[in-house]
Amino acid sequence: MSKPDPVEQALHTARALVLADLSARKVAEAEIVSLVEDAVADRRWWVEQWPDGLAYVAGLVAQDVQDALLERYGRWPLCPVCDSGEPHALDVEPELGPDPHWVCGRAGVVVAPVGGLT
Repeated sequence: MSKPDPVEQALHTARALVLADLSARKVAEAEIVSLVEDAVADRRWWVEQWPDGLAYVAGLVAQDVQDALLERYGRWPLCPVCDSGEPHALDVEPELGPDPHWVCGRAGVVVAPVGGLT
């Protein structure tokens, strides 16, 4: 039995985490899932060029999907912490690092790890 490809493992994990967040916020429609697939395909090339970036793939895919959603549908995921002022999206932190989390930049509060939205 061959050893699993670490690039494919990282990409599958990233896909699963982002899909979990989309499902938790009830926006995992077919068109949006296609955005996830596009982001994963784009990051496949990126991580093949820079294998040391494997630990960063989940956060980058989350940011890619967030950017694509903003262009087509609006802000996502909306902050559940702030109940006053204009609705705003959570940010992925660190922007380029392992163990990405959704964070409210206004309140400085970690809301959930990527893949852990409720």
